[in-house]
Amino acid sequence: MSTTDRTTAANGDASTTFDVVVIGAGIVGSAIARKLAGHELSVALLDARDDVGDGTSKANTAILHTGFDAKPGTLESRLVREGYHLLSDYAERTGIPIERTGALLVAWTDEELEALPGLKEKAERNGYDRTEIVGPAEVYRQVPHLGEGALGGLTVPDESVICTWTTNLALATDAVRRGVTLLLNRRVEAAEERGGTTVLRTTGGDVTTRWVVNAAGLGSDVIDRMFGHDRFTVTPRRGELLVYDKLARPLADKIILPVPTSRGKGVLISPTVYGNVLLGPTAEDLTDRTDTGTSEKGIAFLLEKGRKLMPELLEEEVTATYAGLRAASDHSDYVIDADARRRYVLAGGIRSTGLTAGIAIAEYVAGLAGEAGLELVPREDLPEPPRMPNLGEAFPRPYQDAARIAADPAYGRVVCFCERVTAGEIRDAFRSPIPPAGLEGLRRRTRAMNGRCQGFFCGAEVGRLLESRGACDPDAPEENRENRENGGERRSPEARR
Repeated sequence: MSTTDRTTAANGDASTTFDVVVIGAGIVGSAIARKLAGHELSVALLDARDDVGDGTSKANTAILHTGFDAKPGTLESRLVREGYHLLSDYAERTGIPIERTGALLVAWTDEELEALPGLKEKAERNGYDRTEIVGPAEVYRQVPHLGEGALGGLTVPDESVICTWTTNLALATDAVRRGVTLLLNRRVEAAEERGGTTVLRTTGGDVTTRWVVNAAGLGSDVIDRMFGHDRFTVTPRRGELLVYDKLARPLADKIILPVPTSRGKGVLISPTVYGNVLLGPTAEDLTDRTDTGTSEKGIAFLLEKGRKLMPELLEEEVTATYAGLRAASDHSDYVIDADARRRYVLAGGIRSTGLTAGIAIAEYVAGLAGEAGLELVPREDLPEPPRMPNLGEAFPRPYQDAARIAADPAYGRVVCFCERVTAGEIRDAFRSPIPPAGLEGLRRRTRAMNGRCQGFFCGAEVGRLLESRGACDPDAPEENRENRENGGERRSPEARR
């Protein structure tokens, strides 16, 4: 594809026949689109929602996993292990914030204590040999605020926390910069063969392609059946979490894990790159693939678990609650396969480990597609990966950068005071290759309105910037001061008298 063609594609022209369409613009789909766009191919990235990363990828515990507790010998184990190193390197090049906190898996019962040697052995079978079994004295030395009754633990020094929002956006932005066409608001309703192509019938019109990659997350089994398969079923598994205020961060400077079960890793306590502390998740199987609401039952369950794990944490303020849906499947491993006849590749059954494994999954999918007949000719004109804005508390933010503020005062005008988000950052979000479609997308790009007031003070000003697509009004500092004085509500001069 020529440079002109790539420019057209990046602007969202779907009138052509693509070489490949990737369905699903979450972390896995974005990584696959980016990988394929490194070859002489016309690629489109298609999603049912109005923004990238607006499905399962946006709401998880945001842990970069070593894969120490994956089932040895599985494809998931291999790709999580490879993905850990690939994403770590990619994060360094793009500025995705990572904190190397380490993790401590805590045993509370004799049965759990007896399971620790087996978990250590499993980690070694997975190629990770840095775990260590420790006694209760060391457990409490590492986590002094842990609740009473811990019998021992297993250290996992290389577990880390990462920004899942920036990861998804970086991969999608990289894909677009490589020439990928981003097609949003297009839910796939049918797939029809037409000669040597497939026509995807979507809510935004037909999209024609020679190859299809299915990375549709919660909808991946539905898409798979459109291509004549019936090999797995996705069950939406809701995970509810509590987000504690930044003042709670000294209580938990590392990830505190339970002994895992067949249903998942259980309820954990984890710091975040934004300076908060998470408690969760729950694990509730649903039938509704859109139900991301929190529940009284789920919150009560987490508070009960938290009271055992770290009673002091429950004395801190909860900033927010949220729920995400994981694409649990009836298979114990990832379901990744190529159908050469239909020119179709499935990347399904990808659980929450897809955050860590995403780039490795993309490498694997590209290999399968190549073996199935997709011609992969590497490009020699790839742009450098994007440098992403930093959302992490452990790294310098624009409001702290005097030189940056001197060059552009918009970085010195704080709009969201809880999260220290500036007008310059909001403006930059709208000028980026993939601007936010609305408030939720702006939150994920800047942290605006994600703090303890949840937009009570900054909501009007953020809304104004949203309406103006981030335009920085020279009169805005005074407007913002009046807005704060009036409790976050913009009023007319008459109303203020």
